[in-house]
Amino acid sequence: MQALLQVQGLTGGYGAIEVLHDLHFSVQAGQRLAILGRNGVGKTTLLKCLMGLVPVREGRITFQGNDLNRRAPFERAAAGMGYVPQVREIFARLTVEENLRMGMATRPASEPIPQALYDLFPVLHQMQHRRGGDLSGGQQQQLAIARALASRPSLLILDEPTEGIQPNVIQDIGRVIKHLAHDKGLSVVLVEQFYDFAEELADQYLLMQRGEIVMRGRGANMKADGVRERLAI
Repeated sequence: MQALLQVQGLTGGYGAIEVLHDLHFSVQAGQRLAILGRNGVGKTTLLKCLMGLVPVREGRITFQGNDLNRRAPFERAAAGMGYVPQVREIFARLTVEENLRMGMATRPASEPIPQALYDLFPVLHQMQHRRGGDLSGGQQQQLAIARALASRPSLLILDEPTEGIQPNVIQDIGRVIKHLAHDKGLSVVLVEQFYDFAEELADQYLLMQRGEIVMRGRGANMKADGVRERLAI
């Protein structure tokens, strides 16, 4: 069965600095892949390469069988890739509703905001007329995820969604990810440093060090594989 996302021999970085070295992995439909590693190992750079925000020097990224290497970020979003960056990047002066409509830029202008987004994150319905900058950190993270989902992606890419978030919101985000993968077939690529959150969600995991993948396996085997201990090294 052809993978939804296929990464082959990926090398990339910034200017003369090579950050990623010969990465290989794939993501199947409905699969949740957790990418773990300490700060500075290249996790965020990898996600930016997937979205076309950092150039690929060598290797190939394919999505739904199509080569993405020369595709612009907006083309990747239109193809079905949703991205939630580490810093969220919501529009602080726009309302919750307006932020969600920005996420629907690839959809027909007359299409209403899906009620399903408010069902997933009820707090956003309560605050739909409040400006994004007035929300708490946890509420902003929920808005960022909902905005990415507004384009109806088949792959959701999340960069450390639990960072600086209160425990009850972390639980809500985990519940939403599980529901979308199990019931809707959404694939998820999750970069995370919170080991327990990653272990709970991952079908598969990758562990990165110095821009390379040094371990990989099933999420159910993370404890036996000693992933937590490797993160502490």
